[in-house]
Amino acid sequence: MTLSSLDLKAVGPRIRMMMPHLTPLEAKVVETVFGRRGFDDTIPLKQIAEEAGVSEAMVVKIAKKLGFSGYRDFRTAVYEYSRLPTAEMHQELSADDSSAEIVQKVFRTSIQALEETLAILDMEDFDRAADLLYRAKNRDFYGVCGSAQIARDVSHKFLRIGIRASVYDDSHMMLMSASLLGADDIAVGFSHSGNTSAVIDAIQLARKSGARTLAITNYDNSPLAQIADIVLCSTAQGSPLMGENAAARIAQLNILDALFVAVAQRDYQAAERNLGRTMSAVTSKRKDRGT
Repeated sequence: MTLSSLDLKAVGPRIRMMMPHLTPLEAKVVETVFGRRGFDDTIPLKQIAEEAGVSEAMVVKIAKKLGFSGYRDFRTAVYEYSRLPTAEMHQELSADDSSAEIVQKVFRTSIQALEETLAILDMEDFDRAADLLYRAKNRDFYGVCGSAQIARDVSHKFLRIGIRASVYDDSHMMLMSASLLGADDIAVGFSHSGNTSAVIDAIQLARKSGARTLAITNYDNSPLAQIADIVLCSTAQGSPLMGENAAARIAQLNILDALFVAVAQRDYQAAERNLGRTMSAVTSKRKDRGT
């Protein structure tokens, strides 16, 4: 990871994605850097090592583990990232916050998630995902809890334009679905952490059955991401009260809204025609009921 090849807005998200793969001590070093007031590109390696309570060699090792060429590259990237307006948007919620402060912090965290998700979104993978979703004979979506609700939302949008997608949130139903997929089908796994065993098992079986697979997750090195053909990642900073899921959910919904539009564009006339039919059916039913 170098500054010349990386959007500065992606520095924070890329480091956060690697955090689950660090040891507690390594994570402490990263948290020391990001939690430090007045961090700049002149802070010596020795000072960071002392503040984190580790050796200088350990700091260099962590920088390389995160994808940087060394401490200097890591220091410059973090410093440049910290100067961005988006990097300052996230603020921790406090029990003493007023309603106005709560609203400001929640909204700003979501805006940051959208900005940084856009920065890390791989457009080649995005186009590949849109092509597969458009061409697929069957589209099966797998997710549990909040991730299942995200899957239902995009399934509903696709149905409006005549593209059918099935959503499964039960582990047994996921496996039954995956076992029946083939080369003309796509399975999409939704999991914020990328560690949901039911979703991972279903995606693995779908691949074994010959289907193409897509992962929607917050971590590009997660078990789910590692087994999927295509990965589309969101990113969000968490807080003790809300976690990461709240802001990440908004970012994922935006990725999927964009996918929906991209798929519709592949046959815009058919999408427009089917949208007219589905909306007419709903409107007619409402009129019949007098609502």
